[in-house]
Amino acid sequence: MTWDLSKLYAGFDAPEFLNDVEALKTGADAALAQARAMEVTVPALEEALRVSSELTTLTIKLMNYTQLTLAADANCEPAMAAYTRLMPVMNRLEEGTSALSAKLGACDDLDALIAQSELLRAHAFMLREMKKNAAHVIDPVLEPTVLKMQLTGGSAWEQLRDQLDSNHMVEYTFDGKTEQLPLSAVRGKAYSPDADVRKAAYEAEIAAYPKMEIPMAACLNGIKGEALTLCELKHFDSVLDMALDSANMDRATLDALLQAMRESLPMFRRYFKLKAKLLGYEGGLKFYDLFAPVGRMQGDYTPEDARALLVKEFGAFSPRMAGMIGRAFDERWIDMYPREGKTGGAFCSGVHPLGMSYVLTNFEGSYSSVSTLAHELGHAYHNECMRDVPVLMADYPMPLAETASIFNETLLAQRMLEKADKPMRIAMLEQQLGDAAQVIVDILSRFLFESEVVERRKDTALSPRELCQIMLDAQKQTYGDGLDPECMHPYMWACKSHYYSTGVHFYNFPYAFGQLFAVGVYALYEKEGAAFLPTYEKLLRSAGSGSVREVAAGVGIDVADVNFWRSSLKVFEDKLNELEALAE
Repeated sequence: MTWDLSKLYAGFDAPEFLNDVEALKTGADAALAQARAMEVTVPALEEALRVSSELTTLTIKLMNYTQLTLAADANCEPAMAAYTRLMPVMNRLEEGTSALSAKLGACDDLDALIAQSELLRAHAFMLREMKKNAAHVIDPVLEPTVLKMQLTGGSAWEQLRDQLDSNHMVEYTFDGKTEQLPLSAVRGKAYSPDADVRKAAYEAEIAAYPKMEIPMAACLNGIKGEALTLCELKHFDSVLDMALDSANMDRATLDALLQAMRESLPMFRRYFKLKAKLLGYEGGLKFYDLFAPVGRMQGDYTPEDARALLVKEFGAFSPRMAGMIGRAFDERWIDMYPREGKTGGAFCSGVHPLGMSYVLTNFEGSYSSVSTLAHELGHAYHNECMRDVPVLMADYPMPLAETASIFNETLLAQRMLEKADKPMRIAMLEQQLGDAAQVIVDILSRFLFESEVVERRKDTALSPRELCQIMLDAQKQTYGDGLDPECMHPYMWACKSHYYSTGVHFYNFPYAFGQLFAVGVYALYEKEGAAFLPTYEKLLRSAGSGSVREVAAGVGIDVADVNFWRSSLKVFEDKLNELEALAE
């Protein structure tokens, strides 16, 4: 199953695509001139919002078509050419946003203006954020040059990294047969029930990274070096502060989250050792066994099986979600299987103007693949709940972006647990703990890794050897004796695309936030039952209309209180206690 991008455009040479590119270029120039000449009045702000809405709609369509094409085929030359043409236009739009932000920063009566207009009130949070961000606008004399240099700097490094990853073929040998497989397919073998398959895939993967470690390290050094420069130009104290600002999240919330995560490490190390014992050995878990199935789980799901299961289970919670899942399959929103040239992992990309979302997975038939599909369709459901939100308010921060996806994973797992026999219950509990360990323990290791890389990058570029050592140190701090020290993964920095995002640095803690916040939200659903659905949809709809702390407070959750995070983590400790009892 591959997705149908013709809903966006018929091709890169289609008149509609070419006309929209020109309209966006012309509109970006006009919007910049308008912002620079603007006197901040109600009519002027209303016009700026109307223009920005039109340009954002064009941007969403054009960039989705280009980037989704490249995600499915990193070697598509027309898409690469279109991306190159569009990036200077993106810079022009950013200049316009900066100019408008500077104008709002100098406006002393913004709240009074907002009160006079229904349109302005609907965009109040965005306007107030733009006023606040005036303190972080690059000097307008420097900004055009800085943005232009980014095209051959961070953006180029990010694009190169994606091409390296998508085209990286691994020599995999098993049972006397050697074949060349995409990196994503080899990594997918970590879910095999056969320990020999997992071990062979791990060894092949580790052996393959030196072939591309030098350009990968260059990409990472270039992107983090640029981040440090931008941090200085935008007057942030640190790259982390810049990331928190982008996430609409305060330091007190992050500190509470990190404290609870660190406190939970001994519990997760217990889990790793238990899993090693269930797999037949003592001590720390071998890295290639992190995703090994334990117990007896239904396997060999087809896409049709996955669809039927998801429609049934989520339909009982929300008929609207069940209908959306049906549309996703019928209208080919999903690109399902791994192949050469296709990016690894999974993601969902919303297309607000069309009221739909595109989903990429690398489906291999396991329950984990079905859970991943449920996760990504959770993102799509979040977008579905925002269909009637103005396009400028439909962009929500990373920490809240994981709410619906993790909620979906949790709900599906609970439904499966309810009808599981003992071997399947063991498998389900272990799967939930394993997934949680990835977004608590592994995410914390990624946070520590990126913190150290950013700090050391201030003075020098880092070699592949140094990056591997920093990664191993981060894994030792977090996994501890729960992981076999002789079987870790020094190249996690090369295979995770999150480190290479030029738009989002510290693309890690939002996942832990999302995991534990969604568990807290799910606890509210368990308490209230079907009556919770309107509250849940309201929460999702409001995700772009306030800070993370404000949106969470809307459902009675204080995310700056470490006890909230502890209560969510207690859910996993209870699951571990049950798994230990069943394992005996």
